[in-house]
Amino acid sequence: RLLSQSLESQNVLQSRGERLAEIHRALRVVQRDILQFSARSIRVDKNEYLPPLLLSPEGALEMTRVGWRNPLGQPRSEVQRLGYRWQDEKLIRGYWLTLDRSYEDEPAYQTLLSDVTELEFYVIDNNGNQHDHWPLDEDELNDMSDDFVGLVAILMRVEIEPFGFIERLWQIPPLNA
Repeated sequence: RLLSQSLESQNVLQSRGERLAEIHRALRVVQRDILQFSARSIRVDKNEYLPPLLLSPEGALEMTRVGWRNPLGQPRSEVQRLGYRWQDEKLIRGYWLTLDRSYEDEPAYQTLLSDVTELEFYVIDNNGNQHDHWPLDEDELNDMSDDFVGLVAILMRVEIEPFGFIERLWQIPPLNA
């Protein structure tokens, strides 16, 4: 009996350790993207623009980042447009192969983490206010000025089995830099 309890405890600890490693890897990817945030807007369908960061009330985050590695020297930008969303109990990361695009262009998707019960993103403005969508004003969607927003941080709140809620707050580079 004691041996079986010890083996069971060891199995639980091992599976929890593996799960923690998965969570750590996923959060490291999100952190890398947010810390490499770029104030570059993107062009959509030649005459429309999207701001550097979009956050929908449904919790989907889309943003531009720098530092997209290009070890093969392919003819593409090192600036990347990407997004995060929660779908089918998974944390999904999507990215577009071109920075400026049409609305028909589909991103490539990768699952970062499964067994995600809930995912919420918030942006924090320079007054410390938390917002569940961004930009706040629809008129700013096509605003090309890089300093239209007093955005200072992104908060991610995720519920992950079996650990419960995890929150991460990342300061982002200034939009007018």
